[in-house]
Amino acid sequence: MKKLACFLVLIYFLQYGQGVQAASDISYKIEMPDWKEVNHIVPKYTKFTVLDVETGKRFKVQRRAGSNHADVQPLTKKDTKIMKKIYGGKWSWRRRAIIVIHKEQWIAASMHGMPHGAGALENNFPGHFCIHFYGSTTHRTNTMDFSHMLMILKAAGKLEEYLGKANPYEAINAYVTGFKQQDKRITSQVSLQKINWKPILAKVENISIFRMEMLPPEDLTEEISLDIPVEVDWYIENRGGQKFKGNIHLVRFSPIDAWKVDSVGFLKENNLP
Repeated sequence: MKKLACFLVLIYFLQYGQGVQAASDISYKIEMPDWKEVNHIVPKYTKFTVLDVETGKRFKVQRRAGSNHADVQPLTKKDTKIMKKIYGGKWSWRRRAIIVIHKEQWIAASMHGMPHGAGALENNFPGHFCIHFYGSTTHRTNTMDFSHMLMILKAAGKLEEYLGKANPYEAINAYVTGFKQQDKRITSQVSLQKINWKPILAKVENISIFRMEMLPPEDLTEEISLDIPVEVDWYIENRGGQKFKGNIHLVRFSPIDAWKVDSVGFLKENNLP
């Protein structure tokens, strides 16, 4: 049974572009327990390993605090160096899909990469950073951060399932989140067309939906084409702040298929190549 589980998770990493070394010692499936459970699995001062889903790089951390999510610090200077490499050598608030490895458990999670607050370890990391699990919340809200949620689903291998059932507004939010987090897997899965996302996403420094007109999703169950009025605030490299006010066009091939965004039209209207 362990060999079968190891093989299945190895296939997961190979499918999503991970190195074999990142999965060579896996013996259990990736889990997605609720934060209340994880809070007891990795209590304060627990040391565990963080595995970055996209790069396959891993580093060790210690949980130092946090009640709504885990406030953690890289364990050593070497761990800090690895984490910074994952973020391309520059600290960032961008969310990344990760797997928390503790003992024999592999837990889907999401992290950002910005040192903030206090730090106590000799690790060259000026503060701590946050790791979120399914059901955890930020300091300011009582709900899950949507970007963290998508990354947790991505780490758990459940992103495609979620997007396949998303209503039009959830699909748009996920699409915009892909831009915000510079995550081509998210934008690709919501896009109608195949796009070379890497150079486009690299230009997006920030994006948010300022307004989106919404109808009850249950009124749209039979629709296969929609134009959703939105106002989007962009911050684009070398262009500064930009505002888009118009429609995002969505289509699907039948009422049971997933909603897809017309990326060609959206990118053209926003002057993105």
